[in-house]
Amino acid sequence: MSAEVPHYLREGFLTFEELKESLGELPGEERLRQKPVAVPECPQEIPCTPCKEVCPVDAISMPNPNDRPKVDYDGCIGCSLCVQVCPGLAFFMVHYRGDRARVTMPYELLPVPKRGDEVVLLSRTGEEVGRGNVVLVIPKEKSLGDTAVITVEMPIELAWEVRAVKVPRDGETNSDSDADVNADAGAEGGDGIGAD
Repeated sequence: MSAEVPHYLREGFLTFEELKESLGELPGEERLRQKPVAVPECPQEIPCTPCKEVCPVDAISMPNPNDRPKVDYDGCIGCSLCVQVCPGLAFFMVHYRGDRARVTMPYELLPVPKRGDEVVLLSRTGEEVGRGNVVLVIPKEKSLGDTAVITVEMPIELAWEVRAVKVPRDGETNSDSDADVNADAGAEGGDGIGAD
C-alpha cells in the first residue's frame, strides 16, 4: 500500500496550511516584531544540513541529517545565513514592523533588483498579489550560498503568502494591485533587516 502523495509534491508549492503542519508552530507575533526570524519551508525529510551547519548560534536543530530543520525562534538572531546557504531555496526570514512586514528570500533571476526598487509580489502559486519595495540586497557574489538574497517590505497581511517577486519591465504597471507601496522604504540606515 502506498501513501498518498502530498499536495506540495503534486502541485509544486507548499500551502500555508502545509507549512503550519510541517513546522508544528509558527513564531508568535511578539517574536516577529522583535527582529527577523528564520522560517524553514522544508517539509521533506532529505539528507541536507547546510542551514544547521551555518547557524552561528545553533538555533537550527536536526538530530540526524534526514530530519526537517526546526528553528528555535527565540534563539534565532535573524542573520539570514540559512537563507543564503539553503540549496533548496526553502528558508525565509519574516519580520513585522508596524503594519508592514519584511520578508527575506532567495532570488535567482535576472535582473536582480536594487535597494529601493518596487517589485511585484508573487504568491506561493506565482500569482501577482501586490507591490513591495526592496530594502536589502545581498548579491550572489557576497552571499555565502550560490544565490542572491533580497529583503522586501510589504503589507503585513502578505508576509506568509509572498515567497517570490518579479522585477517589472520598463513601463510595466500593475493597476490591479490593491497593496500600497511605502515610498520611503529602504531610506533608513543600518543593514536594512532589523534596523528601526
